[in-house]
Amino acid sequence: MIHITRKEHFNAAHRMYREEWSAEKNAEVFGKCANPNWHGHNYNLFVTVKGEVTHATGYLMDLKDLKVIINEYVIEKLDHKNINLDVEFMKGKMASTELLTIEIFNQLKGPIEAYPGVFLHSVKLYETENNSAEYFGG
Repeated sequence: MIHITRKEHFNAAHRMYREEWSAEKNAEVFGKCANPNWHGHNYNLFVTVKGEVTHATGYLMDLKDLKVIINEYVIEKLDHKNINLDVEFMKGKMASTELLTIEIFNQLKGPIEAYPGVFLHSVKLYETENNSAEYFGG
């Protein structure tokens, strides 16, 4: 079994807060992330797929095809958007890096696994150079 990874990038804003909490409680729990004027990140996204190499092509999957899927199902929906307000697949969810990573995985699983013998292994999302989340499904 081989694993291949595609890296993509997007910029997006979000705010961490709970409507039912006071401004003070939100600031206590979420710190700067509770800023009522939002804040943004330059996200780096790593999508890893796995399977067996096809003898005829030497590929598991053409990385150009993987790029098209990631762009259509994720980047176009997130890049230069407000995650809380503009991203349909994040409606009603906390805009944390952890939940965003899970939802990106969910967006990509079907389109990637429509390719015979190709399976989505993981999605890793860097919010900052030092902070990331990785999801393997399930």
